[in-house]
Amino acid sequence: MKTKNNFKMGSCAAWSPNNLNFKSVAIVALTWWSIQTQVQAQETLVVKYAKPTWLFGAAAGANFNFYRGSTNQLNANFTPPATFHEGDGIGLFIAPLVEYRPADSRWGIMFQAGYDSRKGSFDPVTTACDCPADLSTDLSYITVEPSVRFAPFKSNFYVYGGPRLAFNLDKSFTYQLGTNTAFPDQEPSPEVRGDFSAINKTILSLQIGAGYDIPLSSDSNKTQFILSPFVAFQPYFGQDPRATETWNNTTVRAGVALKFGQGKNIQEATDLAKDREVQFSVNSPSNVPGERRMTEIFPLRNYVFFNQGSTEIPSRYVVLTKDQVKDFKEDQLEVFVPKKLSDRSKRQMTVYYNVLNILGDRMQKNPTATIILVGSSEKGSQEGLVMAASIKTYLVYIFAIDPSRIMTKGQDKPTIPSEQPGGTQELVLLREGDRRVSIESNSPDLLMEFQSGPDAQLKPVQIIALQEAPIESYVSFNNKGAGEALSSWSLQITDEQGTVQNFGPYTQDEVKIPGKAILGSRPEGDYTVKMIGQTKSGKIVEKETPVHMVLWTPAKMEEGTRYSIIYEFNKSKAIGIYEKYLSEVVTPQIPVGATVLIHGHTDSIGEKTYNQNLSLARANDVKGILEKGLSKAGRNDVKFEVTGEGENENNSPFENKTPEERFYNRTVIIDIMPAIK
Repeated sequence: MKTKNNFKMGSCAAWSPNNLNFKSVAIVALTWWSIQTQVQAQETLVVKYAKPTWLFGAAAGANFNFYRGSTNQLNANFTPPATFHEGDGIGLFIAPLVEYRPADSRWGIMFQAGYDSRKGSFDPVTTACDCPADLSTDLSYITVEPSVRFAPFKSNFYVYGGPRLAFNLDKSFTYQLGTNTAFPDQEPSPEVRGDFSAINKTILSLQIGAGYDIPLSSDSNKTQFILSPFVAFQPYFGQDPRATETWNNTTVRAGVALKFGQGKNIQEATDLAKDREVQFSVNSPSNVPGERRMTEIFPLRNYVFFNQGSTEIPSRYVVLTKDQVKDFKEDQLEVFVPKKLSDRSKRQMTVYYNVLNILGDRMQKNPTATIILVGSSEKGSQEGLVMAASIKTYLVYIFAIDPSRIMTKGQDKPTIPSEQPGGTQELVLLREGDRRVSIESNSPDLLMEFQSGPDAQLKPVQIIALQEAPIESYVSFNNKGAGEALSSWSLQITDEQGTVQNFGPYTQDEVKIPGKAILGSRPEGDYTVKMIGQTKSGKIVEKETPVHMVLWTPAKMEEGTRYSIIYEFNKSKAIGIYEKYLSEVVTPQIPVGATVLIHGHTDSIGEKTYNQNLSLARANDVKGILEKGLSKAGRNDVKFEVTGEGENENNSPFENKTPEERFYNRTVIIDIMPAIK
């Protein structure tokens, strides 16, 4: 790019904006910032401030000016013997600015007004006398530029645009006729200085631009500084300097803005408001009036999960010998206990780990029933087929099932996989759940009521056993508002002797802990319960309350029925067949005046807060189906109690160590308790 400067300076030049350069602006800006930073460093109060809504400062940059069109008659007194067309130059732009950006908004407004130089030189032209002619100008304006700002990605990058209103400040020109090249010794003509005539005093045009905010201060400073490099484009539309001829001007501006503003100390106010919202209380039931004998209708998933790198039936499943088959009874599974089994929900997992024996027993009793074993392996369909064949071999050899009644098939993913396309979270656990053999059948003697098709579950198993302390006997710790106000909270429980027990951390508003987990073998005791919470800003909040706890003990026999509904991974809507099962099987079993306790659960995959909400959505889904069924029967005599337990390890039906446990934790448990007579 060519740049010319034909101006002659006097021996004592007066100050003007043209004399400023970028080095001077940078020195002033950095000195100002350094002083402010030192002042702020002396503040001892360490708090966080929001981003400023109002910003003030200054912008400086270079205007790269491009002349097009033509000009000849410079004013009424002077018309050179040449017409000038194209040219270019660099001028200074400097202006104070104000910026408004509402919090959490992509939009904002900007306003700046200042000095705007459009100086430059036209390309030399040759006159009829073969003499070169030069024309330059100090054209400049006072510019007013309001703009709309938009951050498309809610990041530090932004674009802006708006009108430009310019008022002419300088319209001077310098003309120089050079020496004829044929006569190099000839003296050049004297310079002609003057002002352009017919200059437009006011120009209305437009601009668009982009910038990037670079914070110079942390959010611990009330006064925050921002450095913003920017570039703008001002096209020639409306930028004709003169009312005559066709000379026009296009400008590209590049520069930097230094802005500052004061952020509001909203953190402390927010924390105090949120602290006030937290209402902590403890409820320890005095006792539950009775031991319950529960008839549990336990669902039987039609899956057998295989270990990574193995095509053999895992050792956690109960494998019988031929001699044991004659003694196997579905309602007496306590005899056939898996080798490795934790105490939690022992009887349910005993049922599940006997799934192959239950299947073999049912196929013996129903000689027309047939099944398809579909093996799914991440290593390919061939390995899935081998996994399916290992189960077929067991059923044929141990239970003497005719091989023609069992088909096998292999594929790389199950029909309903846990791992979803594009997923990145906890893939190891999800893939463990997808490495399985599915038992498919169309034989109603093997399947749950109303079910058919490839993913139909096996008929549930009925379990009759004494239930331990029910969940409604647990000590309830209610921390109302914690989900909004706190990032997490814990419990510190101290007995009369000063022994301290710690529980947590938690994120939900309510937590239930079995009394036995706190009391141990003590029948009752006095405790001090301290809730220790951390706000989302890191502040510690403590609340303390005394409580007297009584260990749950049985009083009289109470009959009850338990059903369980299994949900698919990350789903809160029961599949259609379960809706029919709840409406036509479970609802008719609810006695008049009964209480129905509905507890939703999830596995441990995913965020705790998300799982808490998912479990409650599942429980409310079941409640809605049951209420609809009762309403159709003209009944409104049933009381519902609904809770979402999330992945709470204290209340979850199973652990989360194996795929079987995780699949069964995606459940809603329905306890139907008759009215006490």
